[in-house]
Amino acid sequence: MSFHARFFSVIVIVFLLMFTPAYAAEESLTSPDIQETTAAEGTEKLKEEQKIPALTGPVILEINVQGNVEVVTEHIMSIITSKVGEPVDEEKLRKDAEAIFELGFFVATDYRVTDKADGVSVVFLVQENPVVSKINFEGNTVYSNEELEEMIFTKPGMIFNRTFFRNDLQRIKEKYQSDGYVMANVADVRIEGTEINVVIVEPKISQIIIQGNKITKTHIVRRYLKIKEGELFNANKLRLSLSRLQGVGFFSDVNVNFEPDEDPNDVIVVLTVEEGRTGKLGFNIAYGTQSGFGGGLSYENSNIGGRGMKLSVGFDLGDREEYWASYEQPYMGGKVTAWKIGAYKRAWSDLYYYANDEKQFEYDRDKTGAFFGFGRKFKEDSLYNWYLLFDWHEVQNDPDNPPAKYNKSNWGNVDIEGNSPPLPGKETLLEDLGDGTYYSATASVRRLNIDEYLPYSKGDVQTINVQYGQADVEGVDYSFFKYWLEARFYFPLEKFFRDFFETSFGQSSDRPVIFAARIIAGSSSGDVPYEQMYTVGGDTTLRGYDDDRYHGEDMLLGNFELRLPVDKNFSLVGFYDIGRAWRKEGENSSFGDDMGSSPGFGVRINTPLGNLRLDYATGDEGRFHFGFGELF
Repeated sequence: MSFHARFFSVIVIVFLLMFTPAYAAEESLTSPDIQETTAAEGTEKLKEEQKIPALTGPVILEINVQGNVEVVTEHIMSIITSKVGEPVDEEKLRKDAEAIFELGFFVATDYRVTDKADGVSVVFLVQENPVVSKINFEGNTVYSNEELEEMIFTKPGMIFNRTFFRNDLQRIKEKYQSDGYVMANVADVRIEGTEINVVIVEPKISQIIIQGNKITKTHIVRRYLKIKEGELFNANKLRLSLSRLQGVGFFSDVNVNFEPDEDPNDVIVVLTVEEGRTGKLGFNIAYGTQSGFGGGLSYENSNIGGRGMKLSVGFDLGDREEYWASYEQPYMGGKVTAWKIGAYKRAWSDLYYYANDEKQFEYDRDKTGAFFGFGRKFKEDSLYNWYLLFDWHEVQNDPDNPPAKYNKSNWGNVDIEGNSPPLPGKETLLEDLGDGTYYSATASVRRLNIDEYLPYSKGDVQTINVQYGQADVEGVDYSFFKYWLEARFYFPLEKFFRDFFETSFGQSSDRPVIFAARIIAGSSSGDVPYEQMYTVGGDTTLRGYDDDRYHGEDMLLGNFELRLPVDKNFSLVGFYDIGRAWRKEGENSSFGDDMGSSPGFGVRINTPLGNLRLDYATGDEGRFHFGFGELF
């Protein structure tokens, strides 16, 4: 063979060696008998092929439970994951024993594996907790043992369960917290035989430290605190105390901190106050359809001498002109007497005199007087208090261009018969609008059942009043008694509005929808002068009617309001007023006849000057009333 032939043969062999493997691989990848795989899948498959086969244990032939008496076997078996017919797995058996223990009924749990001919037998061993014979509570003073027993699920006669009892203790803790005892806790739980002993710690306030006050006396600060040294710590009382301190107007800021005491179960409360300006200059403006616009200035200092004394002076101008000055100690307690002394002068213009339910003429009234009052709670934490008020005043009435028959020079001689319109129970107009001097003493007993822990009014207030008075009107002596009851009610309706209307009307937890009601009923005996009669009508009683529209010795008044918050500073009010006063003699009406009624609506706007009130009411005619604060 020639050189060229041999060289060609070598080239062919090399060519075959180079390309034959690639061709074979390509053929195998495209073969329909072999599924395509990714590189990752191939790698995983290789790993699986390289694994050493796992050795399986003997088969479980049976599973039993031993040691349970009170707890039924089916309940235990329901949480066991190991199954008959499966290979035994020690790790799985251990976890099953732990799961049985977590049921809470057992002191200890374990398992035992016994070899059999064709496998193994598994027995779970349990030791039950005792059956509870009695639950003892120690250290509790807020709630009795019976009350605590009612809160928990565990009862005598039941097997003790750690999980259930842990939840029982949580319920007790939540009850303490909801009532303000946030520092109370369960210190220890001991199982002694069949009895469960629960030790509760209720921390006390060992000391209250007040700091930061430079003007206000410390004992004045303390009188507004609901918390006391030696009492159990209560967060609700502390919160109310802080609100009261903020509300009295002495301080611009109040903070609280806690320090540990030598006894770890006691706490030291540190109150830090920052005093603010207690003197305030106020401006007010008011409007009524009858009285027109009015307004004035006032000065008030709520902490004279750092002793909580309050000074108030001011004036209002307009058709309801008024000047006043008062000095008082407003705080009332079981051992602290509240008192107030003051003087006033009022000049009211364009009042209407009504006879036989008809407007006869207008008149002006000047009133000058002075008063002194004092009162106390029956005891420190009582809902009841009493108050005595003594008042003296003089009144001068000046008719504005009355008809000739009402001329003041003829008051003593006007015959009520003939052409003269009859006056209610009087022979002369002099007995109604004569000038006079009046004295009265009023005793009041009040029940104040308002929830102090809430930022809004919730609850009720009732006041019983008895007044004895005397008067000298144009030389005629009067002596009389008056009796009246006033009741106010405030009902939050947030649940009703949320469930029925599926809306909150902008309300929040501290500004719910409120239904408010005030009812006043009064009567009298003796000879009551016109000036001292009950009056109904105007922006403080029966909106939509003239001021003092109704006069009489008997009266009934009802005010009903639905207060709907829209946002933080704005509310809507729908209201309905109904009532009147009656003369006992001389009118063809009796108690309950011809009631005046006045539906209407209003808005409330929270301003830096106070809660602005604007109402529109229908009655005798549509009327606007503008002022500050709620009606009641």
